[in-house]
Amino acid sequence: MKTAVIVFPASNCDRDIAVALEKTTGKKPAMVWHGDSEIPDSDLIALPGGFSYGDYLRAGAMAAKSPIMRAVIEKAKAGVPVIGVCNGFQILCETGLLPGVLMRNAGLDFVCRDVSLRVENNQSIFTRGFDKGAYVTFPVAHHDGNYFADEETLDRLEGEGRVAFRYVDNPNGSARDIAGLINNEGNVLGMMPHPERMISPLLGGMDGAAFFKGLVEAVS
Repeated sequence: MKTAVIVFPASNCDRDIAVALEKTTGKKPAMVWHGDSEIPDSDLIALPGGFSYGDYLRAGAMAAKSPIMRAVIEKAKAGVPVIGVCNGFQILCETGLLPGVLMRNAGLDFVCRDVSLRVENNQSIFTRGFDKGAYVTFPVAHHDGNYFADEETLDRLEGEGRVAFRYVDNPNGSARDIAGLINNEGNVLGMMPHPERMISPLLGGMDGAAFFKGLVEAVS
């Protein structure tokens, strides 16, 4: 299985997600620079966490306009699975691949801690490794993780089963406790928590390892 990780200026979780993908697939992912215009043939593309372009304008807004994102959007529309974690989720929303926007946390503080999530939909390629209603623990580390969309959009997301993960104890004020969303076609996932930081007992748990194992098995 071939994977690719997009690297932006000020990405700080690109290595983390690369390690998780290599550990799961047995192959090193291609590390693709934001200024490139093409992505190597890949079965999965990952947009990592960090503070791309220093979070100027809005978190993810400048990265969404970088040259490589044209290729990411093209691949996503062609059906290639794409996952965006933290800043990656913000970028996916800024490109329009996912609806809504990530705003400043409700408390206006940077939040960095483990959080408990409930699996709302286990029918996607991203969540098949879990039972519906299962509880998992992933870390969060963000200042702009407050998911917002209008009520009509939120109702549509709920009705279409596109909420992948929901916070048990909402750390940022996200509408309806949404922690992760899937696009209408089911091949794009954005989530604020970091599964790549929970892939070993030495890191605090194995829920992230289960996440990547289920994803790789679904995509392979």
